[in-house]
Formats: sequence, structure tokens, C-alpha cells
Amino acid sequence: MNAAEVAARFVVAVSGGIASGKTAVTQAFARRGIACYDADVAAREAVLPGRPALAEIAAAFGSQVLQSDGSLDRAAMRRLVFGDDAARRRLEAIVHPRVRERLREQVAADRNAYCLLAIPLLAETWPAYAWVDRVLVVDVAPEIQLARLQQRDAIERDFALKMIAAQATREQRLSIASDVIDNSGTLDQLDAAVATLHDRYLGLAAARQ
Repeated sequence: MNAAEVAARFVVAVSGGIASGKTAVTQAFARRGIACYDADVAAREAVLPGRPALAEIAAAFGSQVLQSDGSLDRAAMRRLVFGDDAARRRLEAIVHPRVRERLREQVAADRNAYCLLAIPLLAETWPAYAWVDRVLVVDVAPEIQLARLQQRDAIERDFALKMIAAQATREQRLSIASDVIDNSGTLDQLDAAVATLHDRYLGLAAARQ
């Protein structure tokens, strides 16, 4: 991969808290022909059977995190690292560098005016992604986020609050934002906000070239 080629691309990282509507935002950009490369997808690909990362995970955590077919037992892995910061950091040290490398490859191959990277844990991993040009944070009021998460996952309020608390705070996300979309309104309002940002990014990308 050519680092200079990556640097020449205009890249916008999209992030936001759980249930904030990141997917709706990236879909709105996709309707305008803009590709989005997903860190979660890259992470799943990194730990497929036969990949070096899976062997490293098994060596670090034992066979208890593997299913009978040799694939990663994601539920077991989540249980193991939830609430255990040392275990979580060990896992991230294995997976995150591979995710970043994969995203850089996808950026280098992209031929649109600009592209998006969907990175849910951007604030948690910053400044590892400081090479992007803009950070777009999808933001909602805490009470709306909580209600949407409960409805989406059909979970109790207390568990939803724990899921939210396990992520970076709203303030931490906003502190690294270049742009913010308030997704507290309707889908039409969201689409209008994306249209405005799309025009802005096209202009910035053109100025780069």
C-alpha cells in the first residue's frame, strides 16, 4: 500500500454513540455515491479462521474463546473482556492495528471524490485515526439515545445505561468532532443535514486536489 496515495484521499471518519443513527447517516451518504468502509466489518474479517489475528487471540486467551469449528466465539470473547480492562486492551492490541491497516487499504483503493470510515469507537482509539481529514459525529440527546437503544435491542433501562456507560462520553466524542449532525429529528431533517455536509466535503476534496 502506498502511504502517499492514502494521504491524497479526502477521508471523513463517522462516529457516534450507540443507537445514535450512524447507519442512517452513512446510508444517506451512500445514496449520493459515497462509499463507507466499516471498522466493525474489518474487525470481523480480521478474526476469520485462518487469519493470524485469530491464532494470536487463541494464544492470548485460550481455547475457551473458540467454537468447535475453530472460529471465534464472539459471545465468550465479549464476556471475557467486559469489565476487564486488561483483557480488553490485550484484544484491542491484536485486532485494532489490523483494522486500521485494512481501512487504509480501502481508502487507497477508493476512487470517489471522498470516502467515509465508520468507526464506532473513534473517541476511544483517538489519536490512532488522526490521519483522517474530518471527524463527523452523529449526536443525539442522552434521553433520545437511551429510548432508541431500549427500543432497538428490546432491553431494560438499566442494561441500556450500562451499554452507554461502557463507551466514551458524549463530551469526549464531541471534543474531536470537525462536524456534528444532530440526529434527534426526522429522517428528512437528517437527509438535509447530510446533503449540506456532502456539498461541503465535495468542495474540500476538490480544493485538496
